[in-house]
Amino acid sequence: MPREGSAGWSKSATLPATPQSFAGVTYAEMLARAHELVPAIAARAAECEKLRRLPDETERDLHRTGLFRMVQPARVGGADLDVGILVDTCAAVARVCPSTAWNLGNLASHHWMLGYFPSEVQDEIWSLSPDTLIATSLAFPAGRGRKVEGGYEVSGRWPLSSGVDNSDWNMLAFMVRERDDGPPVDQRFALVHRSQYEIIDTWHAVGLSGTGSKDVAIKGLFVPEQRTVTAWAMNGKPHPGSKVNGSALFRLPMLALGPYVLSGVMLGCAQGAYETTVGAARTRNATTSGQPVGASQAVQLKVAEAGARIDTAEMMMRAVCTHAMDCARAGREPLHEDKLRYRRDAFFSVRMCLEAVDILMGVAGSSGLYLTGNMQRLFRDAHAANAHVMFSPDTQGALFGQHALGMAGPPPLL
Repeated sequence: MPREGSAGWSKSATLPATPQSFAGVTYAEMLARAHELVPAIAARAAECEKLRRLPDETERDLHRTGLFRMVQPARVGGADLDVGILVDTCAAVARVCPSTAWNLGNLASHHWMLGYFPSEVQDEIWSLSPDTLIATSLAFPAGRGRKVEGGYEVSGRWPLSSGVDNSDWNMLAFMVRERDDGPPVDQRFALVHRSQYEIIDTWHAVGLSGTGSKDVAIKGLFVPEQRTVTAWAMNGKPHPGSKVNGSALFRLPMLALGPYVLSGVMLGCAQGAYETTVGAARTRNATTSGQPVGASQAVQLKVAEAGARIDTAEMMMRAVCTHAMDCARAGREPLHEDKLRYRRDAFFSVRMCLEAVDILMGVAGSSGLYLTGNMQRLFRDAHAANAHVMFSPDTQGALFGQHALGMAGPPPLL
């Protein structure tokens, strides 16, 4: 089993040479910084897709503005903002480049996630650079872990590790079994340096193609105990990082709120589709009749239907984030039924966004098909984002329905 230390690890060349603190940056100011980057990100959207990863220039912009560190603990210079900032900033960016927004939400949230690990591991990572980027793969069954002296021996091949090319570390989910054919006894995350895993270039996708969501693999790697954490530590109760990160953000049930790391991407897709399509329809004439497209009652009704879905989805996402923060500030542990509702509202609000995009694609007509336009990208990326398991009604809706109907079942990982 290879055993490695951090002595020889160096930081990525794209990280800021001189770290700065973003502690004290307000929610409104951070959101304004996201909006200010939109023109530059829009100009690089095609490049992002072509590269199949986040462009270095965009990564540097997100570092410079502090957007990657919006939910990082204040004690290391993070903004330590309310969880809703992930929804709002990702929505702003996704209007022009959902792939960039997807990486922003993922990579920013992993600073939040690291805050649940033991403090010595947090300090190990952030002392080298507080800007360090960390990828992840949440596919627990893809990883196998065996308890050994001082830690775990971990093997596996994980899919969909978004932003892995830009990251120096990875949090890989794995199942712990007492024997190979036995039932899982724990579900954990292993924090692994990029020198310890292989990146496998599998990401050739129809949507979100700029996210670089490639496979990663390790075999028989020894991971020290302190560089792992049980997923159950992220359920809203005290956790290993509680001693040093005491803000309301780090009292949240992170796994229950996991969908809201990325739901803003879907909201931004829908908002961008609305702006693109409705704006064009104001001046476009129908190719068959020559009459203004906006004069059609059918088009008017579709615009109303799409707009209502988008506005309702945004209200649902904001309501969940506000409720969770209010509970955390009041010192209340989240109720199981609340966590199930958070997941339910996530898939439902995302589905409304997808429906809005589909409605608006119908309004756009053939003009939405051109690769030189934004609509085709929003359409493809919305459908790709909707495939995430966090947004699956079959999974998330069934969990809520099972509880509401009093049906017995294994406790979900919330």
